[in-house]
Amino acid sequence: MLMHLQVRNFAVVRQLTVDFQAGMTAITGETGAGKSIALDALGLCLGDRAETDSIRAEAEKAEVIASFQVPHKSPAAVWLSENELMDEEELDHCVLRRLITREGRSKAWINGYPVNVAQLKQLAPLLVNIHGQHEHQLLTRPEHQLELLDAYARHSHLLSEVESAYQQWYQLRKQQKEALQKQEERQSRAQLVRYQVEELDQFALAEGEYTELELQHKRLSNSSALQEDSQFALNALYEGEHNNAYSLVQTALLRLEEQLSIDPQLEPAVKLLGEASVQIEEAARELRLYSDGIEVDSDLLVQVERRVTQAVQLARKHQLDPEQLPKLHQQLSEELAELEAAEAKLADSDEQVQAAAQHYRKVAAKLSKQRQRAAQELGEQISTSMRALNMPHGRFVIAVDHQEQAPATRLGTDSVVFQVTTNPGQPLQALAKVASGGELSRISLAIQVITAAQLTTPTLMFDEVDVGVSGATAATVGKLLRQLGQNNQVICVTHLPQVAAKAHQQLRVDKTTDGESTETQMTALDHDHRVIELARLLGGDTITATTKANAAELLATGS
Repeated sequence: MLMHLQVRNFAVVRQLTVDFQAGMTAITGETGAGKSIALDALGLCLGDRAETDSIRAEAEKAEVIASFQVPHKSPAAVWLSENELMDEEELDHCVLRRLITREGRSKAWINGYPVNVAQLKQLAPLLVNIHGQHEHQLLTRPEHQLELLDAYARHSHLLSEVESAYQQWYQLRKQQKEALQKQEERQSRAQLVRYQVEELDQFALAEGEYTELELQHKRLSNSSALQEDSQFALNALYEGEHNNAYSLVQTALLRLEEQLSIDPQLEPAVKLLGEASVQIEEAARELRLYSDGIEVDSDLLVQVERRVTQAVQLARKHQLDPEQLPKLHQQLSEELAELEAAEAKLADSDEQVQAAAQHYRKVAAKLSKQRQRAAQELGEQISTSMRALNMPHGRFVIAVDHQEQAPATRLGTDSVVFQVTTNPGQPLQALAKVASGGELSRISLAIQVITAAQLTTPTLMFDEVDVGVSGATAATVGKLLRQLGQNNQVICVTHLPQVAAKAHQQLRVDKTTDGESTETQMTALDHDHRVIELARLLGGDTITATTKANAAELLATGS
């Protein structure tokens, strides 16, 4: 709960320090005194937009510090711990500080750690829930009615489930739409790639085959010359009848070997000639094998020439070298597989989208049933409160129309309408068409009090939500707020003595001026001063013994 608020140079406040207590606190004061100044300052501390014109005229900066008691394991404490903003020395406290300067700069701290405004806004609803004086004006809006019903039902897990199902369905439909838009282009590309792959499949050029084809073509084209020259070399080296190289080397070798006994210096030459003789013999054997293997096959030559020509033509078609055809073949085959997989995926997408749609409709229907149960319960409670708020024939109904085939939204497919009747015989009609301004204000107050009781937020603030209420109805309003203060800290800005008398504590706002500057102060009232303040609210500026007696009686019965 809010424990302490310190304000410096904000609006008409020069220096303001206020301590708050548990239960219900009423803030009263004359019209224009600045009763809402504390709420505005706290709003700044909770992340509201910083305006330089909110800085006091003679000051260069404004500062607001708010201290909260944060129970262990409460949502606020969990958030602080997760964001590493917990004060290790005071684990059950949270201090917010906001500073704005005349130059338009803004700084914020949580427990002394610098933070941004977004973080303040994340923490704010875990600490304080503020109900403004114009809340009833939002009550006629369908989206606000749905928000109020969901807040009362407290089914955030169902809302998250519906939103998740919606996102899944939306993404699948988006992907399917994009795939359909590209389908014609993809099919055209697949047709071309399929033809190219089939052509390359039919040709089936293996890796490195073209290089081998070129070599084979050269051998076949020159087979006669190769055979003739290899045979000539074979004859010259070994098989010639006269003076072939082998016989000459052998003759020289024999004669020199005979002279080794005379001169050993011939041994190196003899050794080399022996090796040469062996080499010539080996070369002759290789030439004989080569010559025997030479193909003189005109049919094969034609086949090779045809395959080489086809490879060149295919390569030219794809604007690359023939050696790159196998790699291209692999790439096109992979692309075709991806295109065909995309088509198969698109064929399956209908089933996936339909399954996602069915899941969404299922969880949306589940959410709707929960809303209908909550709507009946909330409607009965509001009807009871309306009768207590001087609308004896009031009846409030929340109509939840589940539209199964309505366009999907993150919040489901329900149409929620607040309906009311305030006079006997009058049929239920939409709230905006039936309720007067005063009735709408009272109905809004009833809804705010009832839904606020459902919230886990420890501190609830009401800014003149009792506008348009008076007399016995005002006493009922005060009673409702006091009851709410039994479980929550309630801070209420009011101008009604019947409401203020129901508070556990009362603060009075005073505005003073010295002719040159104006200043607002807030004072905690003891019992006697509360009587005087209530008497002022009852009788105006002139306080008589009668009004004081009435105020004392009102305060006695209020508590």
